[in-house]
Amino acid sequence: MATINTNMSANIASNALTRNERSMAATMERLSTGIRINSAKDDAAGLAISSKMTSQINGLKQAVRNANDAISMIQVAEGAMKEVTNMFQRMRELAVQAISDSNTADDRKALNNEYKELSAEVARIAENTQWNGTNILDGDMSAVKFQVGANAGQDIQVDFGDLGDDDVTASAPVIVSGDGAPGTATITFTGTFKVGDTISYKVDDTNYGHIILTADDAAAVNDGGTTDTTNNGTTADSLLPNTFAETSTTTPVIGSTANQSTNAALVATVTAAKTITLTGPTVGAGTTFNVSDVTVSRGTHALVQGTDITDATQAETALGRLDEAIVSVNDTRAGLGASMSRLEFASDNLQNVAQNSAAARSRVMDADYAAETTNLARTQIIQQAATAMLSQANQSQQVVLSLLK
Repeated sequence: MATINTNMSANIASNALTRNERSMAATMERLSTGIRINSAKDDAAGLAISSKMTSQINGLKQAVRNANDAISMIQVAEGAMKEVTNMFQRMRELAVQAISDSNTADDRKALNNEYKELSAEVARIAENTQWNGTNILDGDMSAVKFQVGANAGQDIQVDFGDLGDDDVTASAPVIVSGDGAPGTATITFTGTFKVGDTISYKVDDTNYGHIILTADDAAAVNDGGTTDTTNNGTTADSLLPNTFAETSTTTPVIGSTANQSTNAALVATVTAAKTITLTGPTVGAGTTFNVSDVTVSRGTHALVQGTDITDATQAETALGRLDEAIVSVNDTRAGLGASMSRLEFASDNLQNVAQNSAAARSRVMDADYAAETTNLARTQIIQQAATAMLSQANQSQQVVLSLLK
């Protein structure tokens, strides 16, 4: 049947041309972007899968950077502790030298000057070693978490140890000499005490003592005893002093042993917020009561803070404490070294997982250029053919005119 209102051949050719142009546009977009799935309509399931893979890959890459940052942070801490070890070794060498009686009192004083300066430098390193503006050796970094995975809970914890932090300072003791009565020394502190802090002091220039604060003790000193339930909220909170002696359980002698019948113990009492009073026994007439060299320390440095090498006995005590401190630092360094090794392996594994995940995503997301260029050539040929056929279909209606002549 010859008609002109409906040209089916032209309609068919036009629809085929439209579909082909849509296919060719998609192929050209893939070739232009290099991505097979440019919108959800291209492959809805593939888009969802690739999006999840992208989240994993980005997370893994960031985790690799986290691990490398962690290694750098640990290297800073371990490097500082290496120097602390060197100083402890030198201090130990000085202590061994001071024990020998071939040294005069002046010799030991000179040795002690270097000993104390090295001890002060250990404290300074503990207070000032930082990573990105944060102190890392003051005991507050005992459970540092490093995220080494793309998802929550995939972390590694590292203990940076407690080298020490002398952020609490003591005033000079206000001393009331015994002279036939109990001697007292009142000491005021600034700063905030923590559990494990060690208050060190020297009695009569020869005996060292120290008080290691429990959690309740630290709270009591900080607030003047108002939170200490062991003494019904009073300010008379008794602390327990002890000595640095390796085997002795006695406390330092007060005054001269020639002027008292027993080596009675000191009593340490919280008398106000950040204030303690050391009270000794009755001291004989003419005997002075002297408390000096009051320091507050914590962590590994507390082991050696309250020591000196001014005589053979003190040097022997210092030697034992230095051995403990060296072992403590070495243990911490070993832990940090093990953590660095672990993080290096974790970083290598993360890179491997990220690489394989990227390869898997590529198979889902990326355009296959061989296939797409073939498809482009096909659609271009079809476009040309469809255009020619549409032209022919339009021309076919002209035969109707011959019937009207």
